[in-house]
Amino acid sequence: MRWFRRTDADRDPSPAAVEPPDPAAMLDDLDRFINRGAAGLPGWAVVQARWITDTLRTITASTPLETTTMILVTGSAGDYLPTTLRAYLAVDEHLRDRPRGDGRTPDDLLHDQLADLHTAATSALAAVRDRDVDAMQTQSNFLRTKFTRSDLDLP
Repeated sequence: MRWFRRTDADRDPSPAAVEPPDPAAMLDDLDRFINRGAAGLPGWAVVQARWITDTLRTITASTPLETTTMILVTGSAGDYLPTTLRAYLAVDEHLRDRPRGDGRTPDDLLHDQLADLHTAATSALAAVRDRDVDAMQTQSNFLRTKFTRSDLDLP
């Protein structure tokens, strides 16, 4: 009888290791989505969306990515940009150039949203590049200190 005793079979299996998202695969999927929806998007929006994905792809070339940068890339590729494009594509074509209550059209809203996403991506890219330059400066300072004569050495 095993009323109060637990066996290994009774235990919950340990959660499987969660694989981090693959930004490159996400960006490939997003590029395919943009290509499929290109006929329903203004030409400038396709260019802007691809510019965003190219910027995100450039960010992913830097390794290792910091957590906040990874969140921005995966969030933009997996949610923010596709959601923006899906929302625009869902709007009836005849309503896309009609002003809404605030005087802005869906085209205006799409333009602003893509601009915001592009600004976020380019800011993240600048931060990654600055971090890389800072790392080079730190290494340079280390090597100079390690392999040059100390100021404390007597002549």
